[in-house]
Amino acid sequence: MAESALSGTTHPILENDYASEWMGIEVLALTDGHATIRMTLRQEMLNGFGMAHGGMIFAFADTAFALACNPVNPGPGDAGSITVAAGVDINFLKPAFRGQVVTAVADRRSSAGRSGLYDIQIFAADADAQLPGELIAEFRGRSRTIPKK
Repeated sequence: MAESALSGTTHPILENDYASEWMGIEVLALTDGHATIRMTLRQEMLNGFGMAHGGMIFAFADTAFALACNPVNPGPGDAGSITVAAGVDINFLKPAFRGQVVTAVADRRSSAGRSGLYDIQIFAADADAQLPGELIAEFRGRSRTIPKK
């Protein structure tokens, strides 16, 4: 599954997340309400124009959103619930290309009751460039905590 740079651990929600595994997502940082992840864009992630498919960038940002919304170390009070997307918006600002490293930085902006608001910025840089690189997309997610089934 997606590996974490944090002492070789992974976030519990990544244990069975085969989409994030396929994308090659690496977890760089996790704290309450925050996540930073990265991946390298591969050929099969490109659209017909030779740039990153919007769905790949969306899915990548959505993983950062999920990691920021759910606790890394769930406590007894978290056992019966999960936090999921209630709605999202994404704005694509610039294209990204094969071989570039994309980084997503997710931060909680607000939390009240069972609802939250998160901003995720997505950057792209050449593999040998300074990270995180240029801002290529902005993702805003609205979360809702619901009972786990």
